[in-house]
This record gives sequence, C-alpha cells and structure tokens, in this order.
Amino acid sequence: MNNKKVSEWNRLDNAAKIFPPNSKNSDTKVFRFACELYENIDKNVLQNALNVTVEAFPIYKSVIKSGLFWYYFEQSHFKPEVVEENLPPCTTLYDKNNKTLLFRVMYYKKRISFEVYHALSDGAGALQFFKTLVFHYITMKHEYKFKDKVPVLDIEASRTQKMDDSFQKYYSKAKTEVKKKKYKAYRLRGPKILEYRISVIEGVIPVDSILAKVKEYRTSLTIFMAAVLMCAINEEMSVRMKKRPVVLSIPVNLRNYYRSQTARNFFGVINVGYNFSTGSNDLEDVIEGLKRSFKENLTPEHLAKRINMLATLEHNYLLRAIPLRIKDIALKIANSIVDRSYTSTLSNVGIINMPEDIKPFISSFDIFVSTNKLQACACSYDNKLRVSFTSAFVSTEIQRRFFKTLTDMGIPVTVESNIVNEE
Repeated sequence: MNNKKVSEWNRLDNAAKIFPPNSKNSDTKVFRFACELYENIDKNVLQNALNVTVEAFPIYKSVIKSGLFWYYFEQSHFKPEVVEENLPPCTTLYDKNNKTLLFRVMYYKKRISFEVYHALSDGAGALQFFKTLVFHYITMKHEYKFKDKVPVLDIEASRTQKMDDSFQKYYSKAKTEVKKKKYKAYRLRGPKILEYRISVIEGVIPVDSILAKVKEYRTSLTIFMAAVLMCAINEEMSVRMKKRPVVLSIPVNLRNYYRSQTARNFFGVINVGYNFSTGSNDLEDVIEGLKRSFKENLTPEHLAKRINMLATLEHNYLLRAIPLRIKDIALKIANSIVDRSYTSTLSNVGIINMPEDIKPFISSFDIFVSTNKLQACACSYDNKLRVSFTSAFVSTEIQRRFFKTLTDMGIPVTVESNIVNEE
C-alpha cells in the first residue's frame, strides 16, 4: 500500500491550462456522465458512496487558484454533497471569484449524474471516478446480496497513478515536425438558445444493429458516426458555403497509445475534414476519405507532437516567466484560432464495462458536454449505444438528419430530449 502523502498543491496538466481563461457562460467546459438504474436513487447511500470514492481520487478535493505565472490545484477541505438535480445541464463549475470543488454529483429518480470541469479531467479519467461511484453505490445499497461474494471493479490504478501528469511523463525534447493540413472550416451559424442554455438530444441505439451496418462499410464505429454527422451537416449547408470543408474535431484517448492510468487529462485531438464541393455526397465515399484522414493522424509522430506541443510552455524558461495575465490573453487568442478550425466535435468514449454481478442493476450510461457549437458524444453499455448531441443552436435539423439517416438504414433509434425554451 502506498502511504505517500499527497501534496497540498499540484500543477494543472498541460491540456488543462487552456480551460480556466476560456471558460464562460456560453461554454462552461463542463461535461456530464449519467447512469440510469432500475430503481430510484437513495440519497443517503449515494452520499456514503461519494464519501468513499472521493478519498480514492485526491485530485477531486482540489480547487483552482491562480499564481503569478500559473494556475494550480490546491487541496481543499470542502466536502462534496449529493443534491437532487435542480440545475440546467453542464452549469458553471469553475468561477475564479468563488473557489468551489470542480465537480458535482446529482440524482433524479433512477438517474445519477456526475458533472466535471474539464481542467480536472478528461472523459476517460472522469469515467474512472464515476464507475467507482456507481460501483460503491450499488454494493452499499444491496450489501446483503453481496455478503458472500463481493464484486471487483476493473480499476487497479493506485492513488499515485491516478494523480499522474502523463503529459510530463511522456514529454520528449525530440523534435517531431509533422506537416499538418490547414483547414478553413465551415462554421455552423443560426439563432442560439437564450440564457446560454443548451439543448440535449439523445439517441438510444442497439449496439448489435449499428455494428452490423458498420461492418458492411468495413470501418470503425467512430468513423461511421463521423461520416453520418458530416453528411447531416452538408445537407444543411448553403450552396455558396460548400466550398469550405466540414471539419470534425475528434478527441483521442492517449491512454490507448501510452502506458497511463491517470485520472487527469491525457487526450489528444485530431481534425478530419471532407470537402463536399470536390468530393461525392455518397456516405461510402465520405467514409473512405475519413479512413485516410484517421490513418494519417493516428501515428506515433502526430501523437508525440501533441504531447510536446502542450508541454512547450512548461519547459520553455522564457515563456514560463511571462505573467499569468499575459498568458491568459495568449491562450484566449489560441483558443479562438482553434475554434475557427473545425465545424463540430464527435467524441466516442467507447464501451463502459462494469462487473457482471452489478450489471443487473444498471440500465445505461451516457455522456454529453457543454458547447457553444454542436457536439456529439457516444458511449455504449451492454447492448445500448447512446449518442448525445448538445447544441447552442435553436435549430435541431442536423441532429434530426443524423438519426434519420440511421433509421433509413434500418437501424432502430429511440430519441430522447430535454425541454429548452426557444422563445
């Protein structure tokens, strides 16, 4: 057992540095995992499960503070409290003038929701926390059913491994120059929902049904969904805008390429584009184009470049000496440039596994994020794939076309939505 005392403060990892200066009401940089059970949630049991879980993830006790040169995490004495859900999805968690914990746990009827500020963790890291929380809740709630056999969760990372800054661990001074295509991407426009709220539209799809269609196209689920989304966007584009490519930003879990079990951020991003003015509108052609783009981008050279690029500020002595206020301005400009380089985002978290003994208590998992654009997130549990669209726009035509494309292929889709005031 590792009894090493956790430091009272920690640097933000290199991917996290972009979030504090760019968090705002129109894009809070918050994402949500949710788990639907087959029974109503017991608040007291959930609170006990949270108390146990947070002790295994020390970084979740932190608040963000700003120094002269950097933001940093500082351990707090705040105790997270479970509350009944009473806020719009992905409401602000980070406020530079009000130090609070960077996550919240809520419940409503049969649903447990877990919202996280992106500076704290990425989807794969936060999923470690959420799976642990759900695991403890079910084993505590049904303790009598497990008295003879206690289930085991498939998360073996130590406290130290969960706290690991993997960007620093895999940073290399070696130059990894990779030529990158520059896109002037098509940008979504239109009336936005009032009060910086977002619409959430989720499609529930049988995994076996969609994978059968994916196999027909000889591709991966992520590429298939990306192609369907691109085609849906293309159908909403005006003729004069078709000269610009539709570009999707695709987060990449770097844990799949490097040895890491960190519960913090460790992700890359690739941009993949398709120009419908020079290419065919046929889904199969879009898929073939995306196959080439994914193959070009998911190389050791590209992934290493992402890690080294993010670590530049940390390892350049001149840049390190620049005051935080000036860094904030630079990071806002950088974020604005990146924001113009893509049309939408698709994030596939992948399969969520839980111990067999507690699966009978769980109906499904899902994930979605805050956005000032349009973003799709996907995850699967058991035989349910949930594709969740969040959007700042009043129009829901792209989402409708996406799911209609699937149903036209014979793939059953059950659509669920929150209620947003569009007046």
